[in-house]
Amino acid sequence: MIVKGDPWVPWTVTLRLFRTDNSEVLPESIPSAPGTLPHFIEEPDDAYIIKSNPIALRCKARPAMQIFFKCNGEWVHQNEHVSEESLDESSGLKVREVFINVTRQQVEDFHGPEDYWCQCVAWSHLGTSKSRKASVRIAYLRKNFEQDPQGREVPIEGMIVLHCRPPEGVPAAEVEWLKNEEPIDSEQDENIDTRADHNLIIRQARLSDSGNYTCMAANIVAKRRSLSATVVVYVNGGWSSWTEWSACNVRCGRGWQKRSRTCTNPAPLNGGAFCEGMSVQKITCTSLCPVDGSWEVWSEWSVCSPECEHLRIRECTAPAPRNGGKFCEGLSQESENCTDGLCILDKKPLHEIKPQSIESASDIALYSGLGAAVVAVAVLVIGVTLYRRSQSDYGVDVIDSSALTGGFQTFNFKTVRQGNSLLLNSAMQPDLTVSRTYSGPICLQDPLDKELMTESSLFNPLSDIKVKVQSSFMVSLGVSERAEYHGKNHSRTFPHGNNHSFSTMHPRNKMPYIQNLSSLPTRTELRTTGVFGHLGGRLVMPNTGVSLLIPHGAIPEENSWEIYMSINQGEPSLQSDGSEVLLSPEVTCGPPDMIVTTPFALTIPHCADVSSEHWNIHLKKRTQQGKWEEVMSVEDESTSCYCLLDPFACHVLLDSFGTYALTGEPITDCAVKQLKVAVFGCMSCNSLDYNLRVYCVDNTPCAFQEVVSDERHQGGQLLEEPKLLHFKGNTFSLQISVLDIPPFLWRIKPFTACQEVPFSRVWCSNRQPLHCAFSLERYTPTTTQLSCKICIRQLKGHEQILQVQTSILESEREAITFFAQEDSTFPAQTGPKAFKIPYSIRQRICATFDTPNAKGKDWQMLAQKNSINRNLSYFATQSSPSAVILNLWEARHQHDGDLDSLACALEEIGRTHTKLSNISESQLDEADFNYSRQNGL
Repeated sequence: MIVKGDPWVPWTVTLRLFRTDNSEVLPESIPSAPGTLPHFIEEPDDAYIIKSNPIALRCKARPAMQIFFKCNGEWVHQNEHVSEESLDESSGLKVREVFINVTRQQVEDFHGPEDYWCQCVAWSHLGTSKSRKASVRIAYLRKNFEQDPQGREVPIEGMIVLHCRPPEGVPAAEVEWLKNEEPIDSEQDENIDTRADHNLIIRQARLSDSGNYTCMAANIVAKRRSLSATVVVYVNGGWSSWTEWSACNVRCGRGWQKRSRTCTNPAPLNGGAFCEGMSVQKITCTSLCPVDGSWEVWSEWSVCSPECEHLRIRECTAPAPRNGGKFCEGLSQESENCTDGLCILDKKPLHEIKPQSIESASDIALYSGLGAAVVAVAVLVIGVTLYRRSQSDYGVDVIDSSALTGGFQTFNFKTVRQGNSLLLNSAMQPDLTVSRTYSGPICLQDPLDKELMTESSLFNPLSDIKVKVQSSFMVSLGVSERAEYHGKNHSRTFPHGNNHSFSTMHPRNKMPYIQNLSSLPTRTELRTTGVFGHLGGRLVMPNTGVSLLIPHGAIPEENSWEIYMSINQGEPSLQSDGSEVLLSPEVTCGPPDMIVTTPFALTIPHCADVSSEHWNIHLKKRTQQGKWEEVMSVEDESTSCYCLLDPFACHVLLDSFGTYALTGEPITDCAVKQLKVAVFGCMSCNSLDYNLRVYCVDNTPCAFQEVVSDERHQGGQLLEEPKLLHFKGNTFSLQISVLDIPPFLWRIKPFTACQEVPFSRVWCSNRQPLHCAFSLERYTPTTTQLSCKICIRQLKGHEQILQVQTSILESEREAITFFAQEDSTFPAQTGPKAFKIPYSIRQRICATFDTPNAKGKDWQMLAQKNSINRNLSYFATQSSPSAVILNLWEARHQHDGDLDSLACALEEIGRTHTKLSNISESQLDEADFNYSRQNGL
């Protein structure tokens, strides 16, 4: 088929036509002719279909008679073209511009090997020109990131790399980084690079780089947000420089000096590691003892001077003061008259001086002396009168002058007058005809004994009773000083300090005394003594957890010492500074002048929930001046002493006796004190009332023993086994309440069922036993059973429930044991029976491990196998490290059974030690059996 061209064409063009799918006849080609080929001014661009919106492809060419689009190799229908013509004014050529729309459905319906594409074909008189292919794709962006950035913890100046792989999308998503929701501009910060595969790189981490980082991906369709990654830049702690060495802690003799450093260069930040190593170093030091000066003998008298005087002198050189010693007291020269009255006065001989002045001077002295004597006699008469009057008002008369001198004399104790208000039971009618005289020593060991003397001692005279009176004024007022404890010296005992023997008071189940006993002062200390020699031994304070281990050989041969140990039960002499808390009793061991050749082991109970993260625990010692000084921190390295902290006790190796205590400084609010809670009950004076007393005391045996002693005096009965309460140092108070009281049987006063104790009172409860009292009333006397719950809890802390199920009748009540008996049978054990490890086996162990071993199988291995891993430098300074380790093992395993732990350690080490092959397990078992049999375990 041949058609003619447009009328404006000056010649005829022959066209070959073909039919498209749309039945549209389009030219296949145009024969070439002289002129210009079409030139594309604008070609179609790649396009993306967003959602369901079609896109427009545009094409512009000149000169162009026709422009058609061909998509995916097929012509686009002519009706789908939008064509515009214009004339280029500069060249006069015809410019044609064509548009087509491509829909999402068209692209989705195409299933070719490549993307949907379109191109323009333009015709001119000379032929055709084709544009570039423009691809058309459906735009999208997946929801999930292929890789989210992960949080990091990096040290300061370390490199941070956060990886991000955005979701799949068309077109590919662009990535942007946010820090704390703010865009990061890598061009303004040279330390940050965001160009490498969408990753964020921080070359040198700074503290300011800590934060939350988010990867943002976006294209023309949507934006996607990754999970946030938390970056923490931490700083590890660094030690500051050491301080100067402190002065020696003693003025005289062997002591120690220390220096310290702090973890502040820099301080740990953002969870950085704390400094490794010791914060305190201690070394021994020796200070020269001060020598006080002393006078030489007086010189000879000098020649008599014209003033009728002669002199003599002395010098402070015997010895001269040195090392800070005191200068001699007194005058360095002395003068006196040297003429025996023959000297002149005012240039006149003495016998020419008128005697009138001398007589007048002697008269004044005489009258002054007489006046003073009269006043003294009057004061004496008044004093005696007042004394006799005051003496007549009390039941005990001291008729002897020894009350003024404090000597031991015969005393006449008169019976108490009827109706005396000081009697514990004034209803008791005394025998007014009885008057007894006693001679011999009486030791009033307790105020209770004094008050009960009218019933026991005075009416049952003994042949060896005598009274030691400190002051007649004290006796007349019915006030006694602190009772003294006396112990007899052993025949071979060396001089020692104030040694006392301890005796416990037996409970007296007499109801008339209960009310008065509650107001009596408690004993200020518990004491025990024992005589020890070269073989050593163990001294135990019954039911207190306090013990003292004297190693074999610590006391020289042929010597013996009476060693005492006491616990302060009065007001603590150690006053807490700031947040410091007393965690143990104040334990005294002595005599203080005793010298040991091997460290002894002192075991002190404590009430801290041991954790180095929450407590900083110190060992303190009281000086001779009464002040407390720190010996060491439990976590410190020291060569002067060693502390091994167990969950309920601290075992200390020491070389000097004295008064020691443990204190703790809470580091965090999670620091915990262990409290023992217990409930006691007894009948009230009113027959219908029953009293409950709830105690919260430090979890040390001696603290609970004081409570038990007080309750025995008051007739109290333990109603439930004591329980442990963890009390946090978070400043929250303690609440004690009575719950589940049986209705219609018992009742409690309104608003008294719950009591609250301030935090400070509980946290520093070592001064006095803390207790709350509740009074319950029966509706009828026939009610004899009581059941209720006692709730003890700390606000925002732990709680304990004590279940009370008891009979208020003493005959039906089931007794609950206060203490175990393992340490009360033998307070003092001497010689081999005091040690679990036989001396022969101990010698073989020491001979084996004290010798250094190239493979490390020496005393350090022995310490490691016995869980002694800290401050090994202390043992290295000892003459026999293995012996000291075994002494510590003896103190630590006093009550925990057998020698299995030591046997296992020796067995494991013995595989490479031929010297230990002769120490068999059966030998250790036999030694353990002998120890248990000798000590009644």
